[in-house]
Amino acid sequence: MRLHRLTVTAFGPFADTQEVDFDALGAAGIFLLHGATGAGKTSVLDAVCYALYDAVPGARQLKGGATKDATLRSDHARAGTYTEVLLELTVAGRRLEITRRPAQTRPKKRGTGVTTEKAQSWLREYDSESAGWSALSRSHQEIGEEIGQLLGMSREQFCQVVLLPQGDFARFLRADAEARGKLLGRLFDTRRFAAVEDRLAELRRAAEQQVRAGDERLIGVAQRLAQAAGPGFEQPLPARQPGDPGLAPAVLEWAALARSTAHERHDIAESALAGAESRQAAARRLLDAERELARLQERFAEGRRRAEALEARRPQYEEARATLERARKADQVAPALALREDAERAHRTAAADRDRARARLPAELTDSGADHLSALERKMIEELGRVDAARGAERRSAEITRERAGLDRQARADEELLADAAGWLAGWDATRRQHQERVETAQEAATRAEQLAGQLEPARGQLDAARARDTLEARAAESQRLLNSARERANDAKETWLDLRERRLRGIAAELAARLVAGEPCAVCGSADHPEPARAGAGQVDQASEDAALAASRRAEAAVTRAEHDHASVREEYAAARSAAGGSTVAELVTLTERLGREHTEAHRLAAGTHAAREALARAEREHEDRLTARRSAENRVAARTSRREALDHEQTGLEAELVRARGGADSVAAHAERLANRARLLAEAADTVRDFDTTARRLKESDDRLADAAFRAGFDTPRAASAALLSGAEQRGLTHRMDDWQAEAATVADRLAESDARDAAERPPARLDTALMSYEAAESALRAASAALAGARERGAELARLSRRAEEEVRGLGPLRTEYERVARLAGLTAGTSNDNDRKMRLESYVLAARLEQVAAAATARLLRMSSGRYTLVHSDARSGGKRSGLGLHVIDAWTGSARDTATLSGGETFFVSLALALGLADVVTDEAGGARLDTLFIDEGFGSLDDQTLDEVLDVLDSLRERDRTVGIVSHVADLRRRIPTQLEVTKSRRGSTVSLRTEGGGDG
Repeated sequence: MRLHRLTVTAFGPFADTQEVDFDALGAAGIFLLHGATGAGKTSVLDAVCYALYDAVPGARQLKGGATKDATLRSDHARAGTYTEVLLELTVAGRRLEITRRPAQTRPKKRGTGVTTEKAQSWLREYDSESAGWSALSRSHQEIGEEIGQLLGMSREQFCQVVLLPQGDFARFLRADAEARGKLLGRLFDTRRFAAVEDRLAELRRAAEQQVRAGDERLIGVAQRLAQAAGPGFEQPLPARQPGDPGLAPAVLEWAALARSTAHERHDIAESALAGAESRQAAARRLLDAERELARLQERFAEGRRRAEALEARRPQYEEARATLERARKADQVAPALALREDAERAHRTAAADRDRARARLPAELTDSGADHLSALERKMIEELGRVDAARGAERRSAEITRERAGLDRQARADEELLADAAGWLAGWDATRRQHQERVETAQEAATRAEQLAGQLEPARGQLDAARARDTLEARAAESQRLLNSARERANDAKETWLDLRERRLRGIAAELAARLVAGEPCAVCGSADHPEPARAGAGQVDQASEDAALAASRRAEAAVTRAEHDHASVREEYAAARSAAGGSTVAELVTLTERLGREHTEAHRLAAGTHAAREALARAEREHEDRLTARRSAENRVAARTSRREALDHEQTGLEAELVRARGGADSVAAHAERLANRARLLAEAADTVRDFDTTARRLKESDDRLADAAFRAGFDTPRAASAALLSGAEQRGLTHRMDDWQAEAATVADRLAESDARDAAERPPARLDTALMSYEAAESALRAASAALAGARERGAELARLSRRAEEEVRGLGPLRTEYERVARLAGLTAGTSNDNDRKMRLESYVLAARLEQVAAAATARLLRMSSGRYTLVHSDARSGGKRSGLGLHVIDAWTGSARDTATLSGGETFFVSLALALGLADVVTDEAGGARLDTLFIDEGFGSLDDQTLDEVLDVLDSLRERDRTVGIVSHVADLRRRIPTQLEVTKSRRGSTVSLRTEGGGDG
């Protein structure tokens, strides 16, 4: 990495734009950056770091919670000036320009107050072929990733490797192992080794948790074993804790003892159960015998009670038998009774109907007979026939009224039609002109669309050609660049071949000498003696190398030929496209085609309405003819309706005189006819009801005579007595069932009292059932207790066996877990430095950092020997200090005394050049670690004031030696003597209006 130019504006102490030309400063190889305290020397380095990493060095980050960007803007800058840093550098063979603007406030363009501008970044690359800059990105993230990949180091590494802060390395020399480890860890990125430590510790904790969880499960099984063993087992559980290696054997031994005790208890319970079963069987037999005796005694006593109850119900039985016999006799009178009830019911219905019909008749007809009422009905019917003849005239009069109403509706409709036709026809001329103008507009649009279509297609073709022209122009430039590159490679290959050929010719004598054979003549001079054959010099070229170079040159020439052919083809296409496109740009042609397209679309849209406009004109003309025809028809209908209305009026007048006579005082003929029909109907109904009443009275008298005769023959004094004795079929069946039940009960009681075993049992003393039951219950309780004890013993034994198997499974499962835990714990302790196998108690990360520190110490010693005139050597020590862990110790070996001492004991001047050597060595190691990216610019900050003249000269010699590798070293210092020793200087001057920078070269000129 080489810096070329730095431009800062409104940054830090710099109010205006200040530019630093690193190419001019680097011409001398070493330059001095000096200025008064607070002028802004370090701000120059901050600007470099900010341009590369979008942040200043970590030691100068703002504290107290303020934002990063708020610390970058100069307090001296004017309100309208943007804070900006521009850095031009070369890295990895690419020349880049980075521009960054932090987030900042500016006055609003409108109104008062300020607004915040977002942070911005630009990245550009210089193109040597086009001699111009090309933009690469404006994304903060993309620029950061690109610069990070090119530099190969983080911001922390850059600040330690390029911006060498001597104060930091002095503190590094005096720091303890932990502080050194933090710094080295950031520089060499040993997080992966720390991650290995953390991962192993996590695995150890996880494995330990699994082992403890397994032990807890085993203890849980043991506690369940203790519960299953019961309170009678007095052996306590093993007093072990989770993680105790002896827990598993102790639990298995305790489980075996519990199973043995449970087996003994099972045998005792089996013996007790056998004795209880025999005692229960004897008590059961005695209880069964007493129950049977009690049953027979109770059966005989129940028979006696049922016999007494049966005798008490005998009168009811006799009464039911007599009632049933009378009911069966009354059944013979039942048909006559039913016939008489039907006749009485019919007579009552006829009397009610007669009374209702008479109530609707006039008072003078209420007592009339059936014959008189029938004669009146016939008279009403004859009068109704005469009224029906007038109904035809009434219907015709109604039809005339309806027809006249229809004529009135038609008249109103024709009046509306004539008024509508008159209004529409009044605007006919304007309507016809409007439709004609629409047709003419559509025809003109069709003509315009044809013209625009003829212009649009060529314009589109010209636009396609212009786009192809622009694309081919870029391809032509690219093909030209490829052709130039191919020509350069061909020239280089040819020069290489010619150079190799010339060098071979210069050393051809050695090549020929290599072919000489002792005793054989030389192919050049013919002599058989070869006293001093030519020898090949350094860099001798053989024929194979020359042939290879010639082949490479010919391949490069062939590539040139192909590139020329490709370039010519692209140029031809470009010329054709440029000719077709004319001199217009793509934007102009896009505007033209879009305008023509819009005009053509609009014209086509209007032209598409030609047919519709013509159809609308034709429809309007047809509607005009239709309305004229409708108006003439309406006028003719008006005249016809007037004649028809006069004829109807004359006819209706004649009909009204006839209808007045036929209505007879009613509102209409129909009403008069309906009244006559109702009177005839009432008279007919009254005559019928009188006849029905007389008929039902005769039938009732006949049924009374038949009923009296039937009751006498059945043995009843009166029909009422026969009716009282009647029973329904269900009542008769109920009496029959009661009699049958009494007889069946009598037979059953007789049979039970005749049983010999029940009669013998009744003669014995009463059964002692309670005493036998108490004896049986006591034996049964003892049997259940013995059975429960045996079941408990079985369950206890089975549960202990199951839990013992569970415990054995847990123990087998714990074996691999405990083995894995011991292995992981041993590795975790080893990497964490806590294991006894780690003699120096060194962590894995510290071990890796110790190796890096050893490399840094070796690289630093190469320069320290020169700075100290061979006196001091910097070595790494992994010895432990006190009770702390080892691995990151640093010692200085004094060649004058041969003793080693800690770096913390160095004096101020010694500390400076040792820390400088350490910084330079660290820069070399970090550079190699980051991928070997070349660092052509370094800065060293302060510390030179602590050196004497001789040591200062030696240190400057070491720094001057860095120029041998084309490096530029910038020294940041207040020391006045350095201004005399280092002629190229960058001076930072402070003032009330902000700081400025100026360049002083060896000739004394300022820039």
